[in-house]
Amino acid sequence: MADASEKTIPDMPSLEELQHWTWIIGRAQQMVMEAMSQADGGDGKKLATLFFDPNRAAEVQNAFWNDSIRLWQRFLAPPAPDTAPANPADKDRRFAAPQWRDNPVFDLIRQTYLMLCEHLLSSVDAISGVDARQREQIRFVTRLFADAMSPSNFPLTNPQVLEKTIETRGENLLKGLEYMLADLGKGQLTQTDPNAFELGRNIAATPGKVVRETPLYQLIQYAPTSETVFETPLVIFPPWINRYYILDLSPQKSFIRWAVEQGLTVFVVSWKSADASMADITADDYVLRGQVDAIDAVRELLGVEGVHAIGYCVAGTTLAMTLALLAARGEAQKVKSATFFTAQVDFAGAGDLNLFVDDDQMKLISMLTSEGAYLDGRYMAATFNLLRGRDLIWSYVVNNYLLGQEYPPFDLLHWNGDYTNLPAKWHRAYLEDLYRDNKLVQPGGVTIDGTPIDLSRVETPSYIQAGREDHIAPAESVWKLMHHLAGPKRFVLAGSGHIAGVVNPPSAKKYQYWTNPGNHRTLQEFVAGAKEVAGSWWPDWIQWIEDQASARVVAENARIPGNGAFPAIEDAPGRYVRTR
Repeated sequence: MADASEKTIPDMPSLEELQHWTWIIGRAQQMVMEAMSQADGGDGKKLATLFFDPNRAAEVQNAFWNDSIRLWQRFLAPPAPDTAPANPADKDRRFAAPQWRDNPVFDLIRQTYLMLCEHLLSSVDAISGVDARQREQIRFVTRLFADAMSPSNFPLTNPQVLEKTIETRGENLLKGLEYMLADLGKGQLTQTDPNAFELGRNIAATPGKVVRETPLYQLIQYAPTSETVFETPLVIFPPWINRYYILDLSPQKSFIRWAVEQGLTVFVVSWKSADASMADITADDYVLRGQVDAIDAVRELLGVEGVHAIGYCVAGTTLAMTLALLAARGEAQKVKSATFFTAQVDFAGAGDLNLFVDDDQMKLISMLTSEGAYLDGRYMAATFNLLRGRDLIWSYVVNNYLLGQEYPPFDLLHWNGDYTNLPAKWHRAYLEDLYRDNKLVQPGGVTIDGTPIDLSRVETPSYIQAGREDHIAPAESVWKLMHHLAGPKRFVLAGSGHIAGVVNPPSAKKYQYWTNPGNHRTLQEFVAGAKEVAGSWWPDWIQWIEDQASARVVAENARIPGNGAFPAIEDAPGRYVRTR
């Protein structure tokens, strides 16, 4: 009796079948051209003059047919295994399973799809009459379409799904349907076991107390683990678009726990998820009544002149605003050092998120705003997932909806799905004023509480960290902080991206980072002479912190959460992080 896998292995495709695939590809191109012509009014004149560079289009078309012929030749007369050239298609994780290569039909489907995607994306370069931004928008949408149409996403063209369906007699599809209906019910894609983690137990579990609460944030102070601590405390500002515990995942990954163990008195701001009461929240609130207020509260509690401050992502952007405001008001001493995790201030090259700030997107945000007060966090979660749709959307469609696999327990994905609502007025202003109009790098372009700010007046020592593979805050965009801030700066380029590049504890012994002290005009110049160091950049950062302020004090009195002028309100992680 044949096993289940044998039932899904057809014979080698015939010449007629290959000719059929030729027709399919050609017909697809024809349909696209017809649709564009109809959108143009039917005569195609505007299409010809505005949309296609004839010479470049001919080059693309010629390359497509040449690659098609080479693909057919490989299948009609495949080379010997030891002489076959390396195939880039074999590196695509969607097709990593051996069934995609062992089965000739699925191998043809796979390689035909990848070839078509390559030429679809290259055809974007043949479009004329559009500016660079419009071209990138078209490229982004084309990539989304190509990812969505992958044969791995459909049961009948995915050999693993076919085998699983035969093996389980369709139970995998029923289980997947159950998962899909549950996700439709809550309006959000599930990426990990929802019952695997509990706040305060095995995630966001570093011991501490909430010592201050405002309508905008809770301030958490963590318990020291050493007899003495650095005199200058650390205040961490996480992005308000996410939960703070990205920096306090499982104990093995927690930056907060690690920083406490290094002898820092650590405070973190836990932002409130927006509700109807936050309709009028603006930049003034997040800078003045958020960051400055928290800094002043810590200074008052511990009786210190200044603090170390960290701003992650968008909170790093507002930290730069905070530093500029303090400089303008003669209060720069309140922050002894500033650390920027993957933060941007110059949005001229801010990556794919810049594609979401045109007028149409602003109208969509207004439509999605609840009661005119806040934006449902699921919109932003979906936006970030789209930026890496292949990994953060379609892989889960395949694994969970089609294969019916159980969700894995993964603390990072639990955090990724724990969305927060955003104050609509402030979120829209952030996108328009910073991403779209790039006002923050214009002296006086942004005003906080009536005070025009200028980043070039910031002389606070700064540690700037960027992720080499960051798709949200590209390293070249983060690098621009080196030009806009006036004080001494240390730039560190970390391996990996926006999250893993930051959350990389030394114990993991993963990735690497690059340093290159001195003055460099560009990131490329920095990289050219940079020193690569294996592992986490966290030890480099703590040494830099010690170089800024090395004095230590006994960990007593107000250094113990709840023992100072601010009594403990509740245990960490607090109630704000639990509210939707």
